[in-house]
Amino acid sequence: MSDTPPTPTPAPIPAAAAASGPAAEAPAPAGTSIAPPAVRRRLMTEPDLGAGNFLQHALESNPHRSVPFVYDHRADHRGRVVLRGHSLEDLAAMRDRYAAWYHANGVRPGEPVGIVVAEGLEPLIHFLALTALGAIPAMVNDAMRPDIMVRYLNHVGVAGIVADDTTRLQLAYRGDPRNRPRFIALASEVRAHDAGRSALPGAYPHRHAPDDIVALIHSSGTTGVPKSTTLGHRSFWDGKQPRMVRFPAEPYDRLMSLMPHTHAGGLSYFLTAVLLGLPTVIMSDWRRAVVEPVMEAFQPTMVASFPRTFVELATGELPVKGAAKVHSWFNTGDSAHYGHIRRLVQLGERPAGLIKPWLLPAGAAADQPLPGSQFVDGLGSSEMGMALFGQVFTPETPRDDRCVGRAQEAVIKAAVLDENGEEVPDGTAGLLGVITPSRTPGYWNDDRLTRSFELNGYWLTGDVARRDSEGRFYHLDRTVDVIDTLDGPVYSLPIEEVLIADCADLVLDCSVVGVPAPDGGQRPIAVVRLQAEAAGATAEEVREKAGKALAAAGLAPLAAVVIARADDDLPLGPTGKVLKRELRTRHAALLTG
Repeated sequence: MSDTPPTPTPAPIPAAAAASGPAAEAPAPAGTSIAPPAVRRRLMTEPDLGAGNFLQHALESNPHRSVPFVYDHRADHRGRVVLRGHSLEDLAAMRDRYAAWYHANGVRPGEPVGIVVAEGLEPLIHFLALTALGAIPAMVNDAMRPDIMVRYLNHVGVAGIVADDTTRLQLAYRGDPRNRPRFIALASEVRAHDAGRSALPGAYPHRHAPDDIVALIHSSGTTGVPKSTTLGHRSFWDGKQPRMVRFPAEPYDRLMSLMPHTHAGGLSYFLTAVLLGLPTVIMSDWRRAVVEPVMEAFQPTMVASFPRTFVELATGELPVKGAAKVHSWFNTGDSAHYGHIRRLVQLGERPAGLIKPWLLPAGAAADQPLPGSQFVDGLGSSEMGMALFGQVFTPETPRDDRCVGRAQEAVIKAAVLDENGEEVPDGTAGLLGVITPSRTPGYWNDDRLTRSFELNGYWLTGDVARRDSEGRFYHLDRTVDVIDTLDGPVYSLPIEEVLIADCADLVLDCSVVGVPAPDGGQRPIAVVRLQAEAAGATAEEVREKAGKALAAAGLAPLAAVVIARADDDLPLGPTGKVLKRELRTRHAALLTG
């Protein structure tokens, strides 16, 4: 994101082993993979660079193209973490092998192809192969429900599908032969392809026009059937250029990417890592039981994720060993909760060069690392193209609930709007709108839906926000989640903030939704996960404590609390976001009987 702090300059620290035990550390690999500063500056202004050809530009410009820097992970027969590194040349070889298979199977420029493979490096290789042919990968999170997945792929009109498991897809299309794509193939078939048996097209890699669509990314589905967001070759790169010089990329820096890599966020961080040559482990699982051993082996200095993993890492005993070298946490998608952020920034250490001089704590030496880390909290979406709002939290940052900071420099204008697209006064809640070249070209095969998000020249982000007199924005809710009470709108996110931060002895995580009230309208209820040490607490005990904290904050009280005893009691969508629409349906009769 464009508010990334300046590059730090302390002495290097050893890199983690390419194959090691969970807490082992080994000498750094010979030679650096980081692109030289001159190369990074040149990439910022390269006119042809975009989301469809960034690997090719990295190959042609980075002199360290043979040094491994992108890592995948697995556990060996003893349960130890094994990290395997891939260089730019390795990535290109895999890309070309996959592309040869797709070309041999008739995939041509402009055709969408469904990719339904497990998270990690694998879907990114399919992305590189299809964009090198000028085709359009429709990236699908394999956790999506099969019936919804088929409806989504039919809406896209894919020419073919590559999946880890084709059984369910084959059965689904057997009953719907008119919509069946030309091929439904196993991903293992593509991986095993002998590139020597088939030729690539004469014009390879494909040369993209600025407005070419290079990928289709589905939404989280938290508001219904996932939407198909288009990513443009140039627009998805717009706004990310400053990362080439601002994103921390010193020889000791190492990034752990916990994003879903079928999502725009994962693709964005992968693009950044490839262009910078930044050592990066591409995670295939976001659960703490998998993440923490890899953290201990890789020793990242930066961790990028959706809030889902930060909730787990901030829960219970903190991952002190794995986060020992972390100086920055990067969050995107939905903004994170202060109750979780304040625990994570206690971990790691910050190089002095990372901190702006006027933000150094009193008495801190300008050339000595500081204890603790920084949390860069971003609000973004696939439609926005990147995190367009950002706020930096450190151990010294005062609490400021739901503040997502100022609009980033990729934004021409950001405003809080009324239903007519006119700006509302500062302090007033309204629709968050942005004008930015990074926004999506629109939704695939759905011009009407695209137009519904455009208002008076702005792109509506789908959020309710307010702005203060200093230009800082506060994220209050998703527009579909606003609770319509008889006394006016109630916003769920500030309530969640108080429950997690001020009732932390009881509440681990929560989701607040509106359900029908006996006297009309809606009232807010909370579905909460309890702290392990508070497992015996009752719903009424939680509601009583929450009532006092909410009253002190001037927020609406809860009408009821539901304890989530099982994982399914707080259902998640394929990208790890809580499905509030499902909670509203489940608990629709909670207050009315």
